[in-house]
Amino acid sequence: MIKNHKTATVIGTIFFAIISFIALFPILGLIISSFRPSSDLMRNGMSLTFNLGELNIDNYVYIFTEAGEYWQWYGNSLIISSLTIFLSLFFSSMVGYALAMYDFKGRNFIFILVLFIIMVPFEILMLPLYDLMIDLNLIDSYFSVMMPLIVAPIAVFFFRQYALGLPKALMDAARIDGATEYGIYYRIMMPLMLPSFAAMAILQGLNSWNNFLWPLLVLRSNDMFTLPIGLATLLTPYGNNYDVLIAGSVMTIIPIVILFLFFQRYFVSGLTVGGVKG
Repeated sequence: MIKNHKTATVIGTIFFAIISFIALFPILGLIISSFRPSSDLMRNGMSLTFNLGELNIDNYVYIFTEAGEYWQWYGNSLIISSLTIFLSLFFSSMVGYALAMYDFKGRNFIFILVLFIIMVPFEILMLPLYDLMIDLNLIDSYFSVMMPLIVAPIAVFFFRQYALGLPKALMDAARIDGATEYGIYYRIMMPLMLPSFAAMAILQGLNSWNNFLWPLLVLRSNDMFTLPIGLATLLTPYGNNYDVLIAGSVMTIIPIVILFLFFQRYFVSGLTVGGVKG
């Protein structure tokens, strides 16, 4: 039995290693292409075949010395993603916690609405949201990009499921000691929910960082563009700026990798516990 278990473990490890390599294959091609001359990229496109003698760092030198607008886009994406993560975790966690831990009239109805919104494609909601941004005079601003993600239905659902596994006896004990409801949440319950915060920070950060369609609708000026939109403007019928496009695409991976490495110790446990409780 032990031998069969070890064999299954080895086979499983090899299988998932192959799957991981296949998943990383496009990223490897992107990284290699970022060191190729832009003229070679225009002639032959992206590929894993390259001449070692032609590889150089000119594309990265160009980004750090001449591509000022690229760093403007990078800064916009960092600001929007950071604020989105913070505000989404703050508000979505409180909504999910309230739906899980408090009994009040309409609680189940609100939860059904959350589930319904999750099932509705965002493309259906874009036009009403766009009209709302116009009415609020928020077009071409950071807040117009962040607003649909601040109270994300999937995050509310996730936090509710996680909070259902928390012991309510802690709340009763804290009330006896004179703690307020906000004090119970911030000082007792929130530390217990750290794995769920880590998991949602990664997922919401990834969603905000890669968001393309909604920022494309609400942003107007070049100085306000996020990275996905800015990089897309480099592809035109009159020419493609591969110097910035390929190397810049590689640079966009760095914040997400850092975010995952920072929260990875809580990520798996947060997804697992939050997915089975309730």
